[in-house]
Amino acid sequence: MRMPGRWWRHKSTPEKVETYTRWSFHFFAVMEFFSVGVTSVAPLGMRLGSAALLVVALHATVCFVTVSRAIDWTRGRRPQPTGLMWTLGAVTAVIATAALALAEHGPHREGVDSAAGGVFGVILIFGPGIIALGVRSRRRAFGITGVFAAGAGVVALAFGAPALTALFTALVVLLGGMFIAFTAVFSVWLLNAVYELDEARETRTRLAVAEERLRFGRDLHDVMGRNLAVIALKSELAVQLAQRGRAEAVPQMVEVQRLAQESQREVREVVRGYREADLGSELVGAQGVLAAAGIDCRLGGLPVAGLPAAVRSALGWVVREAATNVLRHGDAQRCDVRLRVLEGRVVLSVENDGVSEEGVESGAGPSGSGLAGLRERLAKIDGTLEAGPVGRGLFRLTAQIPLPSPSTASGAAPATVAVRSVSEVTS
Repeated sequence: MRMPGRWWRHKSTPEKVETYTRWSFHFFAVMEFFSVGVTSVAPLGMRLGSAALLVVALHATVCFVTVSRAIDWTRGRRPQPTGLMWTLGAVTAVIATAALALAEHGPHREGVDSAAGGVFGVILIFGPGIIALGVRSRRRAFGITGVFAAGAGVVALAFGAPALTALFTALVVLLGGMFIAFTAVFSVWLLNAVYELDEARETRTRLAVAEERLRFGRDLHDVMGRNLAVIALKSELAVQLAQRGRAEAVPQMVEVQRLAQESQREVREVVRGYREADLGSELVGAQGVLAAAGIDCRLGGLPVAGLPAAVRSALGWVVREAATNVLRHGDAQRCDVRLRVLEGRVVLSVENDGVSEEGVESGAGPSGSGLAGLRERLAKIDGTLEAGPVGRGLFRLTAQIPLPSPSTASGAAPATVAVRSVSEVTS
């Protein structure tokens, strides 16, 4: 029982919807075989019943294959199964006609009419509905059902059925076929919508990363562009002066050296600002990134104001690493972030679901070299970090950092920490 569960959990949300859609329509074919194929053996007798069972099995098999090819075509993996749909339509028409002929001119035994009528109705309802999976136009999908319903009424009249009976037969086929066709059209629309939403979410995440890279590149260009241009010009001038043996080359190279050192300092400042992690910004950023990935991120507690700068920076790194791990590992649907002050310690906990069963059993979970770096960073301010599974499919990361006491803090440090929400921090 564990293997199917793992197989299902390892699928993405669109893949799960596709699997559900595919096997729902496969079940229609299985249901057709057992509902009218198997049950027709007893009333029709061994000879006719076996023949009916074989033809229904043939129709169910063609339906089964058509479902797979049509859904693959919907996702762009195969060409449209036009020939297979024509085959299914022809098989449906032939079997339905044979079943109606058996009901009108077959053996006059008890149950023959109901068995043949059941084969006739179910075949004509499921056949056009399955064909609708491979048709892109909704009007055409419903039109195919209407054609089969009209054909059922005409064939019933041709075999001598009363006009009212033929009309009723066509109406039953029309309503049943329309229901299956509508289910097929809606399922295909829903499947495509889920895939499009997933692609849009991935695009949004990639755009956020690209925007951050552009920002960093723009900052570097603003800092280095002018200095590098001046360094190039002065170096060229110094070379020309040196080639002529003029002493003015030395001051030019001194200026080049100064500009190079200034550029190094400015680059370090840019990188330091890029690497600094502010707790409030990281909380808001983590919530936005996780939401873009389809993960419900809830923030609670959140005492931000009044924390020392070193504590805010360290906890900001914890939030950044935790959000990265949630995105990289497992298939999380929710993530709860809670930040509290308990007994002179700041406690940050990040809990998410979606951890694979084998990861929970091994105690690995979403961990990596990043957590080792966090432990080293927190250890510098006497903080601790714990990470591990806490339940079935759950993983929790907890960071604790002691707050400086009022006696050791510089100036009049507050004894308590004010509590503000993230919206207040970012406003």
